[in-house]
Amino acid sequence: MAEVLVEIDDSVAVVTLNRPERRNAISGKLLAALREALAELDARADVRAIVLTGADPAFCAGLDLTELGQPDGPLARAGSGAVIPELTIPLIGAVNGAAVTGGLELALACDFLVASDRATFADTHARVGVMPGWGLTVALPEAVGLRRAREMSATGNFITGPTALGWGLVNHVVPHEELLGFSRRLAAEIASADPSALRAILATYREGALVTGREALQVEARAHKNFHAGGIDADLVASRRDAVIERGRAQRG
Repeated sequence: MAEVLVEIDDSVAVVTLNRPERRNAISGKLLAALREALAELDARADVRAIVLTGADPAFCAGLDLTELGQPDGPLARAGSGAVIPELTIPLIGAVNGAAVTGGLELALACDFLVASDRATFADTHARVGVMPGWGLTVALPEAVGLRRAREMSATGNFITGPTALGWGLVNHVVPHEELLGFSRRLAAEIASADPSALRAILATYREGALVTGREALQVEARAHKNFHAGGIDADLVASRRDAVIERGRAQRG
């Protein structure tokens, strides 16, 4: 049985962690397959957005503890570096259940998150006695604020989807049965944007997040200059602006 499933419909790919009997715990094999699948999708011209989810009942329960203690095991060999490769297209996390410890780090690696009303989130690194290595101490306070991040890591307490929404960890909470449909529609909306502009904007967000203040503004200024080095097609921009206005009117009802 494949540990990572990939489905492509139009310009949207859905990637599913497929170890439901282990609550999608991250093994060396799953991690390698996930990284490979995401990198291949990112390289495809016909894929504009990716949705990452888990086979019910969990999103990801963290690292596979049966492999964690093996110094030269498959997880140790695969576990170094970023949890996922750096992508140029948006990655939406569709969190269908528990996202715990390494699973929380995987969720945090997504560009943004949609949570099922069954989703829960927890950082239990301190409770199991391990140190995060996939950027949690940077990404979690960026999402929820430093004090809340410290509380989550210090207590190991679980928070629900609505709490995660209130704290800024997730963008939306939807009924469980609507999670994938909602996430696919969101991805389809993303796929309808100009792909080169979107890639440049997301790259600027990622680079700017690594610095602060004036440096972040300089990152954006450089990206703006590089992207528009060949000039701006005013007629094309005008036609797209008209389409944006009509889309806004339709969304207002």
